[in-house]
Amino acid sequence: MAEKPQPVQVLYCGVCGLPAEFCEFGPDFEKCKPWLIQNAPQLYPDLVKDAGAKDGLSDQLQSTSISDGSSKPKEEVKRLPGGKIKKKEKQEVIIEKMTRNKRKCITTVKGLELFGVKLNDASKKLGKKFATGASVVKGPTEKEQIDVQGDIAYDIVEFITDTWPDIAKPSS
Repeated sequence: MAEKPQPVQVLYCGVCGLPAEFCEFGPDFEKCKPWLIQNAPQLYPDLVKDAGAKDGLSDQLQSTSISDGSSKPKEEVKRLPGGKIKKKEKQEVIIEKMTRNKRKCITTVKGLELFGVKLNDASKKLGKKFATGASVVKGPTEKEQIDVQGDIAYDIVEFITDTWPDIAKPSS
């Protein structure tokens, strides 16, 4: 008669609570390493080998840093009340095409105001040029953007760079 199968004994990590074999996939493997070296060295022989190779000199070298002597000027960062950091916005125009009702498209133009373009004038010019409806709306980030009806994403780049010469065409 066959032997009765015995239940498997599973070793659980004392740090993260996962089985020791799965600690490396857990959220804090670095915290688990000392526990694994001490309690389950057979599962991770590389950890034991690395721990044995470390000595005082390697710890000292890890704590020191080498600089090339040149001090880079730090960027001016504007701090707002409450410790928030205000970042300077990139000057770029973003053109997105969104589909609605399966066939209809809306082309969204964001960032024209960063180049000093009045959005109302720009929407009128876009509407006349492409013979579509164009309007200035507030986007999800509470910034104003221009919505143009239709898929004009490729033609609009050339129109914007021709109409407003201070907006450069993308290099890519």
